[in-house]
Amino acid sequence: MIEAQIFKIKDLRNKILMVAFLLLCFRALAAIPIPSIDAIRLRELFNTNQLFGFFNIFSGGGLDNLSIVMLGVAPYITATIIMQLLTMIFPSLKAMYYEEGAIGRAKFYRWSRYLTVPLALLQGYGFLNFLIFHNILPHLGFLDLLKNAIIITAGTMILVWIGELITEQKIGNGISLIIFAGIVSSLPANIWRALSAYNPETLPTYLVFSIVAVLVIAGVVFINEGERKIPIAYAKRVRGMKMYGGASSYLPLKVNQAGVIPIIFAISILLFPQFIAQASAIFSKSLSLKFNELVTQFFNNQYLYALIYFLLVVIFTYFYTAVTFDPKEISKNLQRAGGFVAGIRPGDSTSIFLSKIINRLTFSGAIFLGLIAILPQVMRMFTGMAILTIGGTALLIVVSVALETIRQINSQLVMREYEEI
Repeated sequence: MIEAQIFKIKDLRNKILMVAFLLLCFRALAAIPIPSIDAIRLRELFNTNQLFGFFNIFSGGGLDNLSIVMLGVAPYITATIIMQLLTMIFPSLKAMYYEEGAIGRAKFYRWSRYLTVPLALLQGYGFLNFLIFHNILPHLGFLDLLKNAIIITAGTMILVWIGELITEQKIGNGISLIIFAGIVSSLPANIWRALSAYNPETLPTYLVFSIVAVLVIAGVVFINEGERKIPIAYAKRVRGMKMYGGASSYLPLKVNQAGVIPIIFAISILLFPQFIAQASAIFSKSLSLKFNELVTQFFNNQYLYALIYFLLVVIFTYFYTAVTFDPKEISKNLQRAGGFVAGIRPGDSTSIFLSKIINRLTFSGAIFLGLIAILPQVMRMFTGMAILTIGGTALLIVVSVALETIRQINSQLVMREYEEI
């Protein structure tokens, strides 16, 4: 029904076709590799190092063949996170983002793009040195390394530009859709590898895996869409001969208030030592290699890695919820509008009540996100097969982006129905 309505409306149909075209352009760029790659050694490195699985998720699938967009949108995400953290330190930056409206946020993201360039250049230069050490790329001189690093940085900025063009269509967030497209594009190859490894003796394992996969997807949708509705009543007000207010509504508080952002933050922190190791190659290649070895050892220790990853996700869930949800501000806005929570006094009492509710919801959402994040390690321990793992982070991103895109399409359909009336 929705599909029929989408393709009946010319404007909406053109927007969806434009988004599809831009995503095809991204996949075309992801298929262009940098020269002189040893594909066999690259495959071995990916199979033995979980770190590159994370890189590949945020590159939108551009890393597995070392394409010219191998860094993907990861430097831009890192730059945005740094800018978000700086709002906690500099009040003027916080005021620009939260109080100056659309103009302030546009300036904020413009500064994030400026910061993306040096981050991508440093990361690209260090990563190329890392690949040369593992004999995946031949030895290159400084100028050749710098030239390739500039090409990779240009690839990242092209993806950021494509993401902004997608966002302008108001059919989902562009950066999220690029990551989504990269994850989805790898599904056929993953399914084929799983089917290739099948034999009659592993049938029970495959059946259990299929059931768990369906339950996990259902759980992700349930938690992602779950919300606590706080009933709000509005006092009656008389102005002249008219009476206003007296209506009732509700304030929706989502269980997963932070979305997928805490996982992205946690991964960025986990990848930060690798970024330092790559950037240090500018000053000392031997020091960079030592850093890389230490980081690789950490990622290979599954129990330590899973524990730290889980804790980081929980911490960042509370942090991001505290940044984006201010009970005092919401309480003030309700009071100005003449609204109140039934049985709760307006003002500080409402703020305390909302804080208690959001803390309980955040606890549930944080535990859920943490378990989703370490799901691949848990599946690997139970199945004993690296090929039968449910990528929790990738799954959450895919489901969240799909739901948000559908929500935006539905909102545009509803808006056009009102316009027709």
